[in-house]
Amino acid sequence: MKIKNAKKFTRKGQLLNQVGALPYRRGDGHSIEFLLLTSRGTQRFVIPKGWQMKGKSDRQAVALEAKQEAGVTGQVKPTPVGAFQYWKRVKNAFVPIQVTVYALEVEAELSNWKERGQRQRRWLTSQQAASLVDEPELSSLIASFQPSDQTAG
Repeated sequence: MKIKNAKKFTRKGQLLNQVGALPYRRGDGHSIEFLLLTSRGTQRFVIPKGWQMKGKSDRQAVALEAKQEAGVTGQVKPTPVGAFQYWKRVKNAFVPIQVTVYALEVEAELSNWKERGQRQRRWLTSQQAASLVDEPELSSLIASFQPSDQTAG
């Protein structure tokens, strides 16, 4: 979906859909750490996310967004862990977006990636990550996240 089309859809009352990754790793013991990155415009802490992609499954799109935006690769779990809504700023308007979130167990961090110069990334505890994101539903999703042992299929 192109942003220029977004306003047209929202004028019709439609909620636009994106997919996002919740990158995590297992720390010492049983602790889980989450990777957040800064948005390009406002430098808020966010998760990697983007539009669904023609010819790609949502899981494939999530993996690509995580690689481009956060410079991480790993296993995208088969079932979404939840969803949240936010308002995306476009030229002269805000549009409502629903993001379906997939857990991504990080296996590698790249030293060089597409948006490296435009974003910062930080590994955080569950409590830190939940308090730094602006969206209450995403905060709850992070705070309650329990990794499953399901493998990407």
